[in-house]
Amino acid sequence: MSNSVFVPGHITGFFTIEDHDITLKKGSCGAGFLLSQGVKTTVSSSSEFRVDVNQGDSTVIDEVLNILEIDTVFKVTQDIQLPIGAGFGTSAASALSLTLALNEFLDLGYSTELCGQIAHMAEVNLGAGLGDVIAQTGQGMVLRVEPGAPGIGKIKSFKHDVCIAWKTFGGIETSSIIQNPHHQQVISDVGLKYLEYFEEKPSLRNFLDFSNRFSNETKLMSDEVKNLVDYFNSMPDILGSSMGMLGNTVFAFAENEDVFKNVEVENLHIDKLNNVGIVYD
Repeated sequence: MSNSVFVPGHITGFFTIEDHDITLKKGSCGAGFLLSQGVKTTVSSSSEFRVDVNQGDSTVIDEVLNILEIDTVFKVTQDIQLPIGAGFGTSAASALSLTLALNEFLDLGYSTELCGQIAHMAEVNLGAGLGDVIAQTGQGMVLRVEPGAPGIGKIKSFKHDVCIAWKTFGGIETSSIIQNPHHQQVISDVGLKYLEYFEEKPSLRNFLDFSNRFSNETKLMSDEVKNLVDYFNSMPDILGSSMGMLGNTVFAFAENEDVFKNVEVENLHIDKLNNVGIVYD
């Protein structure tokens, strides 16, 4: 007996940090998009508790189990399909896919929103992120209108038929940014400006334009990221490019994947916007 749940990776283009004393209300507003790759978690029967993760460690798994206070034995297998700590929301996808899979496997009877709230708590407790969980319950491009966990925060989804390319130069310690008072202030001030603009006109072009302006004005881009973003933005067939928040990662959009096959960039990954979202196997 086993249950599997896939949760897509999520990249943020611009955001605000929304702090709160209550964990479930703590989070962020902003805009991002879902990828076809993410994290697939399988919970299966076992005579002893076992964890098999293809990259990273069991920190997120341990935190979810600690919140749930589960002492039943089973095996957890996680296929993390994207780089860890590079702005792809892998910790949130790990927590959410595990919670949803455990809910099915153990017949806990929790609502999807409650599972999302548990995953959100795990992510915030670990300082791994502030808004990926609720975004990963959406589809396509996701606007986080109000901060917080699923059922508390609010999102809007927009579907588009576009291709995405990304390249990462490594990770950024998310907690070092979101817990730094200076970065918090700058990010929230700049993010609020573009969030208000985007809410008025939530188009694909505006998302790409505002993301690039946000990453420049917050000065979060490394030189290598900025060079690649500028290169992509100089190409007429590419719709736009920016930095994935918060990671040392570049993303770019185009109407078809042939555009990316003609660029000379090593280790460039080509994907599509995920208009489906969470998948139960």
